[in-house]
Amino acid sequence: QVQLVESGGGLVQPGGSLRLTCAASESLFSFYSMGWYRQLPGQLRELVAQIRSGDNRDYADSVKGRFTISKDYNKNTIRLQMNALKSEDTAVYYCNVVQTGTEYWGQGTQVTVSS
Repeated sequence: QVQLVESGGGLVQPGGSLRLTCAASESLFSFYSMGWYRQLPGQLRELVAQIRSGDNRDYADSVKGRFTISKDYNKNTIRLQMNALKSEDTAVYYCNVVQTGTEYWGQGTQVTVSS
């Protein structure tokens, strides 16, 4: 059972930056994919950014050029650097990994962009 713990969420003004970190209980080498999703109340969870096998990276159109996903094999962490934040980025952000066909989720961290 993979454990994922997110941190780094909070309140930030429009145009500001935040960095989310996801700490995994197992080596990142064991995951087929790793990424970040977000969810607003009453809405479906949507992909924000992910790293797939072969180091292929995908981003939602709404965050391209502003968000960057990265990984640290030494620390078993997955990060999401978020710059130029907008009010519409406000959501609960979830870390996600896939290991041998099974998905695992973190508990989520709230990001609020507001003046």
